[in-house]
Amino acid sequence: MRNGLLLLSLLLIAFAGVAQRKLTGVVTDENNLPIPFADIYVKNNIELRTQTDVNGNYSIQLFEGEYYLIFTAIGYDERESYVTIQFTNEVRDIQLFPSKVSDIEEVEIVTKKSNPGREIMLKVVKQRDRMNQWNYPHSTDVYIKATEKIERKQGKNNEQKPSDDPFEEERRKTQLLAGNMNLAEVQATRYYAPQNKVKEIRNAFTQRGDGRLLYYTTTVKSNFNFFENLMHLDDLHASPVSSPISGPGILSYKYRLEAQYEENGHLIDKIKIIPRSSSTSTLSGYIYIIDSLWLVQKLELTMEKGNLLNYDYFTIEQQFDNVGDTLCVLREQLLTYGVKYKEQTSTCTTLAKFSNYDFNPEYAKKFFSDEVAITSKEAYERDSAFWKEERVVSLTPEEQRFIIVKDSLRDAFNRKEYLDSIDAVFNKVTVWKVLWFGIDHRNRPQRTQWSFNSIAAMARPLYPAGPRVAPGFNFFKKWEDQRTIDSYSELSVGILNGDLKGSSWWRYLYDPFHQGKMYIRGSHEFDAIVPFDAITQVYKRSNFIEVTKLRLGHDYEYFNGFYINAEVEFAERRSLSKYQNLSTFDSLIPNDQFTEFEGYQALLGEITVSYTPKQKYMREPYRKVILGSKWPTIYAYYQRGIPKLFGSDVDHEYAVVGIQQNFQLGTLGTSNYHVKAGKFLSAKNLKDADFKYQRRSTPLWFANPLFSFQDQDSSLPSREYYLEAHFVHHDNGAIINKIPFMKKTGIGLVVGVGALYVHEYRYQHYEVFTGLERSFKFSKRRLRIGIYGVASDGNKINPRTAWKISFAVLDDRNMKWNF
Repeated sequence: MRNGLLLLSLLLIAFAGVAQRKLTGVVTDENNLPIPFADIYVKNNIELRTQTDVNGNYSIQLFEGEYYLIFTAIGYDERESYVTIQFTNEVRDIQLFPSKVSDIEEVEIVTKKSNPGREIMLKVVKQRDRMNQWNYPHSTDVYIKATEKIERKQGKNNEQKPSDDPFEEERRKTQLLAGNMNLAEVQATRYYAPQNKVKEIRNAFTQRGDGRLLYYTTTVKSNFNFFENLMHLDDLHASPVSSPISGPGILSYKYRLEAQYEENGHLIDKIKIIPRSSSTSTLSGYIYIIDSLWLVQKLELTMEKGNLLNYDYFTIEQQFDNVGDTLCVLREQLLTYGVKYKEQTSTCTTLAKFSNYDFNPEYAKKFFSDEVAITSKEAYERDSAFWKEERVVSLTPEEQRFIIVKDSLRDAFNRKEYLDSIDAVFNKVTVWKVLWFGIDHRNRPQRTQWSFNSIAAMARPLYPAGPRVAPGFNFFKKWEDQRTIDSYSELSVGILNGDLKGSSWWRYLYDPFHQGKMYIRGSHEFDAIVPFDAITQVYKRSNFIEVTKLRLGHDYEYFNGFYINAEVEFAERRSLSKYQNLSTFDSLIPNDQFTEFEGYQALLGEITVSYTPKQKYMREPYRKVILGSKWPTIYAYYQRGIPKLFGSDVDHEYAVVGIQQNFQLGTLGTSNYHVKAGKFLSAKNLKDADFKYQRRSTPLWFANPLFSFQDQDSSLPSREYYLEAHFVHHDNGAIINKIPFMKKTGIGLVVGVGALYVHEYRYQHYEVFTGLERSFKFSKRRLRIGIYGVASDGNKINPRTAWKISFAVLDDRNMKWNF
């Protein structure tokens, strides 16, 4: 029955494919920019119609034949195009041109009767390209002041007891001020050229306190340009923000004329912005328009709560200078945002002042590059005299007092006597350190720190050959130029077998800017054949062997976005069959026995090459901060089992190539994909430990769907080639928020697919999943919990379903989830 239904489905799909073809294309304007929400329909058959998405793309299914298509959009002349649909899919790109002024005015007169706010905004949108400063090369000086004020709940433990000391209250207020505010100041010069070429030179940067929550301390991560159709604020908002000063905005927002008043000889129209749909519109607030000139004077907009990554609310206020009554030049930007935790409320503001604009800059040919910001070492060393001269905004009395207190505390805390006293407490050996926390020792002048495992950390109760005791030692050293060396060494004694094992690794970061590092690891210990197998399998004794090995490695970024990792390993592998084991729990958790085999030696060479084109980054004094790329990352991995040399018994070659990317589908959400293929190029002497496995899925747990499957029933050791593909899409509210009241819940929708083919077994596996996710505040972090339904099928299994759950923490550095 199942095969019959499948055959019927394939026949229906085949007949449909013969009958219809797909016509696709892009609709653009006179500047070759995409026109969103343009209408396309068949002349004399208006039921056959479609509409472009936010990126100007369209698609329509048509039967074979001849058609006259009509392309139309608000503010553009209608255009007709003849197309013939025959045996293949067709592509037809169309360019539309602006309507004559008289035609647009005629439409606006009609709308004026019912909606003067919309009429005004149509006139603004009509000339937005002319007034938009981002359409012209320019440079400007920027001053930024970001402040966080913290309010903490007063609990019983925080209540202050009366004191006879007359200065106690003042000292308490000083300590509270030092801990209840954070402040950052930036002075920079920003250079810009269309399209979106930017370089920021930070001349000064001073931060007092924790800057984790402070936003917009650089101009290159986020640009609040409301003259664009969409604003991509990836470190702030989960989805692109649709601007109300755009063609798509006219369809996404309602506009209402709230008030008119006179200012500096001009009539100002106060327009209220109202989202039409909470699923696609993000902003609400006011835009102030200079009547008759149709220029933006200022705006006050609030982001709708829902897709904000880290904050509970976020508002943007911008004020413009209207140069020559034709251009809107950003003069001041005020961001107000914050977040509330269980015991703490943070209220933040970032004020940015832009001055000394130059709209006739001369740039060298290669002035703009992937390096979008530069901060020198001197920028971090500016003193109060510099800021007194360069600060363009007066500090509040509270901010002035905070700086004085913080600087005083910094000077006091940096005194040798104080640091020595702190280190003396840190280095002191106590009972709790010995039993639970571990023994640490710091040498501040030499910038070193070492530690010993606590007794609790030495206990290793769950090991293949019984419990073990493993004392360990860690060492770390950091130089002023950010070079580091760190290591960990461990000695392990088996209680049941009395065997001695151990390992030691050392890593030297010699070039922090290019992530250049060398490392070495020597070990004699247990090793897993399939280390990432499902939790129901990975613990079994047959998965473990004994390995003595030495591994050397080197990692380096040779040019921007291009990394090479090279490693070589020599290992001697032995069976664990001679070891005793504890079978006490085998009745509760089924287990098996160690695998017997003749020991052998293996010399392995590995190289991994990865490249991300156009990777944007910020240059710091000794490191680079990666901002990401719109291009995918491609990579290749090659492993060679080298025979005979040093007595090596292995002889094989294995290679993997892959591509992965994260991208946004306009306001429809965020997508990720990962596709890879692997194959043993030769397998003259391939050992079990060198097989490559397509791991089976862990029950209940939803693993990262970009690297694994959710309902695969087998771990397959394969010699031949395999192909696997993964795709995940988060709607970011674009779909689920259309359901009434769903946006208030903060729940997001995720869908995905996965497919695997292993040639050696003719094994096919494919699955689809969908789930609901929600993020929660967790110890000043964002925790995302998800529940998913998975449906899978293949040529070796019957169709089936499963339920899964996941937990993920938002990465504070790049503001991204793991998938």
